[in-house]
Amino acid sequence: MNAIQQQDSDTSLDGLIDLEHYPIHRLTEARGRELMRQCREQLAQDGCVVLEGFVPQEALARLEQETERLSPLAHYNQTVTNPYNSDGDDSLPASHPRNRFDDRTNGFVAGDRIGSDTLIRQVYTHPDFQHFIASVVGMDDIHQYADPLADLVVNVLRDGCQHPWHYDTNEFIVTMMTRKSDAGGRFEYAAGIRSPEGENFEGVEKVLDGDRSRLTAIDLKPGDLQIFFGRYSLHRVTPVRGERERHTVIFAYAKEPGFIGRPERAQRIFGRMAPIHERLLKEGMQRSDNLAD
Repeated sequence: MNAIQQQDSDTSLDGLIDLEHYPIHRLTEARGRELMRQCREQLAQDGCVVLEGFVPQEALARLEQETERLSPLAHYNQTVTNPYNSDGDDSLPASHPRNRFDDRTNGFVAGDRIGSDTLIRQVYTHPDFQHFIASVVGMDDIHQYADPLADLVVNVLRDGCQHPWHYDTNEFIVTMMTRKSDAGGRFEYAAGIRSPEGENFEGVEKVLDGDRSRLTAIDLKPGDLQIFFGRYSLHRVTPVRGERERHTVIFAYAKEPGFIGRPERAQRIFGRMAPIHERLLKEGMQRSDNLAD
């Protein structure tokens, strides 16, 4: 990157990210290396790192206004679901996690509703931001989703909404809170409770039964950036209370280019499928692991 490109790169993030405290554009320098060390250490310890105040106060109002403007476009899905977003299994006991269903009422603004001129998409597509995320999760490169609905999403939770125990569809997820609810909306997780080699249904069942011995709870604040290994860590957002909606931006990246979510999941979450999902539904698709979801 030449000097002019570096200057342009710095300018496009200047004011949106607190580059003084989080020099993601200077990862090869001493302060950037220390930032990376701290993030990797925390992520390795419990599968989650939170960078408080990643967005400076002066930019928070702009981001909140942006997600407030987008929030009426959210598709709300009220259903019951198990941790795997799958059907139950009559061959298993009722206590088995596959047969443990809970209410889910959630709103999502799909990526194709979020324009290229929005602040959140500018952050999502920025090379410095992507390089920082890739470095934190230990990858040479990460790639934006090829899924036009799930690449960049605003999660909207109003009074009574919750996202019960579940896993994410990719190994890691990056989120940024832009608005906190009056009450509730706490993020809780059981770090690394499963792996590509196994589901650990016994451990999951204990969490569903109320065992909190391996849970971590986080009260995220507007402007916080969270990097989370959600593919292997069971997690939830507790019910939101009060008139004030909870808004969270979800930046979705994958290890390989061309990632597209399952068509049936797009239908459940967004209430519709994009043409690429309809094509995959006809042709079929395969995942790279054998996990239940």
